[in-house]
Amino acid sequence: MTTTRTLRFELTDQELALLPDADDIAFYAEHGWYLTKKLFTDQEVDRLAAASADYYAGARSRVLPVLPPRLAAWRPSDGPVQRHNDYVHYESDPIAKVLCKPLLGAVAALLAGVDEIRVFQSTLILKPAVVGEPSNIVPWHFDKHYWSTSTSERMLTAFVPFHDCDEEMGTLTVVDGSHRWRETGRQDSMTRHFADRDRADLERVLAENAAYNGAVIRKVPLVIPKGHLSFHHCRTYHGSGPNRSDRPRRAVSFHLQDGANEYRDFALSDGSPAAYNHDVLVRRLPDGRPDYADPAYCPVLWQGAVHRG
Repeated sequence: MTTTRTLRFELTDQELALLPDADDIAFYAEHGWYLTKKLFTDQEVDRLAAASADYYAGARSRVLPVLPPRLAAWRPSDGPVQRHNDYVHYESDPIAKVLCKPLLGAVAALLAGVDEIRVFQSTLILKPAVVGEPSNIVPWHFDKHYWSTSTSERMLTAFVPFHDCDEEMGTLTVVDGSHRWRETGRQDSMTRHFADRDRADLERVLAENAAYNGAVIRKVPLVIPKGHLSFHHCRTYHGSGPNRSDRPRRAVSFHLQDGANEYRDFALSDGSPAAYNHDVLVRRLPDGRPDYADPAYCPVLWQGAVHRG
């Protein structure tokens, strides 16, 4: 069987056929999002679902040595709200074994136009089938706001549902082309997670930035079949609606960074530094900065040129 070889990774002929083509890459560049082909088999997705159930039941391959100040860490005592649990790729080897698939990294590398993709963060999400649950509605935001200490503008997120995911389930919805907008009215509050922000204020921010760019807000709910996933750019506005189905919406939000990304000082308006959870976990560079290439938390998913054959 023919394979494509890189410094560390290879893809089979079947996997090569699943890569985005030139039109797909151009679509991502213009629109800020992309729906993949079927990158995971049903069996792989089922293993993710089973491993996540074990995780919720308390199974851990290891635990974080310290708890970052803004860690998302749902516990059963939190009740039937939307669940968010960060660092699942670190705490659960069964989840990481499926999630950290070189094919996923290769797709990300092609979309971002880079030769290396590393994990940045992973968040296990469960949106309960509870009509009217306020936490189920995710207001409009883009991820780069939370990553102000990162130098890269090429970071992107893979949304990996564990089942067919449609609008009834509160699927991810993106604002088409918003990654190309110039930003206006940025405040320190932008670095706070959407759960810590007023929903109406985030609606206002979206409307003001659209008007500033003379843009029409076009919201696109992403219908994602089982085994497929979506990617969106780190500056693409996105959110999600309520889960109106009769079962939980289960997924991982898999945040990725390119090989050139590194920590930078980012001062808030009062002069204090912005921070990310990694900053208390990852090893330090010789100059004292947090190392966003620490393989314990930010393993490489793909390295080398990607050739479609």
